[in-house]
Amino acid sequence: MNTPEPRPYTLVAEAIRYLDRHQPQQPVLADIARHVGLSEFHLQRLFTDWAGVSPKQYLQFLTKENAKQRLRRESVLDAALSSGLSGSGRLHDLLLQCEGMTPGEYRQGGRGLHIRYGVAESPFGGCLLAATGRGVCKLAFFDTDAEFRVLEQELFAEWPAAGIERDEAAIAALAPLVFPGTGARDRPLKLLLRGSAFQLKVWEALLAIPPGEIRSYQEMAAGLGRPTATRAVASAVARNTIGYLIPCHRVIRSGGEFSHYRWGDTRKKAMIAWEAGAAGDAADGG
Repeated sequence: MNTPEPRPYTLVAEAIRYLDRHQPQQPVLADIARHVGLSEFHLQRLFTDWAGVSPKQYLQFLTKENAKQRLRRESVLDAALSSGLSGSGRLHDLLLQCEGMTPGEYRQGGRGLHIRYGVAESPFGGCLLAATGRGVCKLAFFDTDAEFRVLEQELFAEWPAAGIERDEAAIAALAPLVFPGTGARDRPLKLLLRGSAFQLKVWEALLAIPPGEIRSYQEMAAGLGRPTATRAVASAVARNTIGYLIPCHRVIRSGGEFSHYRWGDTRKKAMIAWEAGAAGDAADGG
């Protein structure tokens, strides 16, 4: 299988893993560069171009203690942004149009739908992207061919009555709209959501979290008027099958933990760092 080679993300992800493991020692740029096999100059440029923040800035705001402090604020990244976070000109708005399937359609398992899927290149590594004429219905990340095959099996299980075909050309045309790269989307992107009424409400609430901000599961439950439903909210977040576009990566535990992201904790942190850079750019006026 010809999967994209996401080398920038691979190197940035390894740098993030190194920073996570060595946070107590507060490693300097030279330490990180030596670990990933790049010069300090090239690592600084690669990381900043990719995420919109430098490795040092990432280390400052993606720590457990800072996460705990941010969760007590209305705008959780204000402190980090005021400390000098700057973007790289990539403002990712959420110009999305969502349609939820009716209960009848849900029970029919996608009968009458034609789904095309394939491998797309993303800022966060390879992903399986699937769409119908009504919108994107699956976006899931993978690192190996074996993981991709598992995602394929999931797609067929999620839509057992739909007509599903692999169409790399169609997905290649769709991918630039899903991951615009530079600037905002130039036209709406449609999503087709398949879930229970409660799950749809939770996913709608996820879309209301601005890029560059995070929420706890408790805050999500309270915002839905169900303060005692934290576990149900967490379950609905975990069942999201349209990664990144339905931003379940913006929810963390109340203690500041970034763990238990379906597509990897490092990828979740990379997404938050990426969006923090874009938010910083917006705060700076573009």
